[in-house]
Amino acid sequence: MGNAQRPPGRLTSPTRRPLGSPPHAAGTFAGMRILVTNDDGIDSIGLHVLARAMLPLGDVTVVAPDREFSGAGASLGALHLIRPEVHDARIDGIDRVWSVSGPPGLCVVYSRLGIFGDPFDLVVAGINPGSNVGRSVYHSGTVGAALTARNGGLTGVAVSQAVTGWGIEGQGGEDTLGDQFWDSAAEVAATAVGAVIADPPPRPSVLNLNVPNLPVDQMRGWKETPVGAHPPRTLSTAGLEPKQGHEGTYRIRMDWGEALPLDPDTDGGAVMGGWVSLTWLGHLSGSDAPSDNPVATALDGLFA
Repeated sequence: MGNAQRPPGRLTSPTRRPLGSPPHAAGTFAGMRILVTNDDGIDSIGLHVLARAMLPLGDVTVVAPDREFSGAGASLGALHLIRPEVHDARIDGIDRVWSVSGPPGLCVVYSRLGIFGDPFDLVVAGINPGSNVGRSVYHSGTVGAALTARNGGLTGVAVSQAVTGWGIEGQGGEDTLGDQFWDSAAEVAATAVGAVIADPPPRPSVLNLNVPNLPVDQMRGWKETPVGAHPPRTLSTAGLEPKQGHEGTYRIRMDWGEALPLDPDTDGGAVMGGWVSLTWLGHLSGSDAPSDNPVATALDGLFA
């Protein structure tokens, strides 16, 4: 997933066309409607900071889950069982804010269906506390929102930021949030999103943007990176523990490994090295069958 790495420096789109710097001085992009969402819930500081950072770039509406949905991926929930609710919400500086009792992918789908006004032009998800790199891109609700946007014909940008201790599988705990340089991630996001608006990709795309937890002037720059195999820190062991007083019921005891160094030319390694990581995520697609293809042989026998 993602394009081959290019040397650090100038930001480019999937088709290698330069994406110009956003014309902030010109103010709001006329008619540009931006949907901002996240997977950490409507009360997340990262969501609020990101939404306000998008104001110079367009007409911003926030539609986000009413509670934590980290790890939800691009899920919609069991629509045949649930009846999601929508509630008015409030974020300082943003006029239109809604919360939805469902995951971020569902927020994007509902927005595409016109529940929250005229069609949107772009979806921006974040700021997620915790890098969404390596295999965590499969599970991230932040990335899932951007993927759902592309499925509906819109470009999506997922914005995540490293946390102290590197989090677990792309997720940062409450104890790390006081150390976040939210404004740094918002500044990087506004620059990247402004560039995408100024010179859009020729087809709906997904940009996965991961930012170090540093002031902007302490970042080393940016790299366009492939998706690595692992996030910096992962779930290492899990086991069952009987729940006292509840026969036949168990809690899961989970242990976290230490953060490990990653290849500096991958998304996770770049962020660990102080670089902003840009990864354009491709579609899931079929691959070549194994040369002996035992499933084909078995099905040939079934239908013989």
